[in-house]
Formats: sequence, C-alpha cells, structure tokens
Amino acid sequence: MTPGSCYTGRMEIVLYHRPYCHLCDVLYQALEPLAVELALTVTRIDVDSDPRLEERYGSLVPVLVADGREICRYHLDEAALRRAVKRAKRSTPGSPRAFPGRR
Repeated sequence: MTPGSCYTGRMEIVLYHRPYCHLCDVLYQALEPLAVELALTVTRIDVDSDPRLEERYGSLVPVLVADGREICRYHLDEAALRRAVKRAKRSTPGSPRAFPGRR
C-alpha cells in the first residue's frame, strides 16, 4: 500500500509454490478459509516461472510472504499469519486499528 492511500481492508500475501508440489497444495487449501476470514488477497507465484525465484527458493517451497517478510514455509503457521495481519493493520495508515500519528 502506498503512503497516504486508504485502507481497503484487504491485505495481500504471496504464496511461492510449484504446481507439482503436494505441500504447496496442502498449504493453499489450509489458507483458503483463513484468507476469507482475514480479508486476504492471495497471489500465487510459481517459482519455476522465474530463474531468480527458482534460485532463491530452490526446494524451500511453499513459502508464504507478507510485506516482504516470510510468514512460514512448508506448512501453514496460522498463529504467525494472524500476527502478520495484526501487525499490518496496526501499521497501515487509515486502518481502523491504526493509531493516529503512530507508524
């Protein structure tokens, strides 16, 4: 979100995955209901689609990332995801939970 933009209530998270990865499928299936509950937009990126991502992640997929920070890898860590969402809401200007003047 750019500075000064309005809080839309949706947070974007990225799932780095591979199409033939069983753990990736399991993590995504576990993530779906939480994405609805927490108003998340999930972007799935195939690490094999970009040589730089393939080199960076290798066999470390699936990896869930928000705001450039790794939330978890291999298995969904629901508590870590909830903490990331809470942290993002606190620090987003215009968020209903953000404190005025505090970043």
